[in-house]
Amino acid sequence: MSPTSTARATTGREPKQERAVRTRAQVLDTAAELFATRGYEATSVVDIAEHVGMTKGAVYFHFKNKEAMAIAVVENNYDKWPTFLADVRARDLDPRQTILALLDRTAEAFRTDRTVQAAARLQSERSLINTPLPEPYIGWIDLLADLFAEAADAGQLKEGVPPRAAAQIVVSSFYGMQHISDVLHQRADLMERWQELRDVTLDALLPHD
Repeated sequence: MSPTSTARATTGREPKQERAVRTRAQVLDTAAELFATRGYEATSVVDIAEHVGMTKGAVYFHFKNKEAMAIAVVENNYDKWPTFLADVRARDLDPRQTILALLDRTAEAFRTDRTVQAAARLQSERSLINTPLPEPYIGWIDLLADLFAEAADAGQLKEGVPPRAAAQIVVSSFYGMQHISDVLHQRADLMERWQELRDVTLDALLPHD
């Protein structure tokens, strides 16, 4: 093959690969939208294919089954949190402010981001899914435990409160809060409910002058 032919072949492959990546992402975004609004059981591969404008076979090219899509949606959700933390860390805040800013950002994501909403719903419906999903909550507890330990070292955590206990309380309260907001009001009041939780629970754990 001549250098010119090689170059053509290479440039021909790259757009095809890029299209495949974009198509996979589109399928996954659509799956997240339907999982979030309809739930896992009420969403079929045919539904996802029709919403994307593809055949069912084309969807199966990217995901072997609906369970694989559910796992990918949950994994995409977990991939967001390190970015959120990195963005907050870049603001050079003290430990207390870092925790509050991270949770503010997270609450907003639960209000607006379909992938985050879908992952939360999939975890609550995990008994309907014939495959194990990535383990929920533990990563958040570990992350917040480290942040609360930093707050304790800075004298910002309430005296006598173990950092991991604080993290477990916050994660349990936060996920319960967003779930109730979803069930009762489709998360329309989520930021108000988060502000209440922030004012009561976080101020008790992280008192300030």
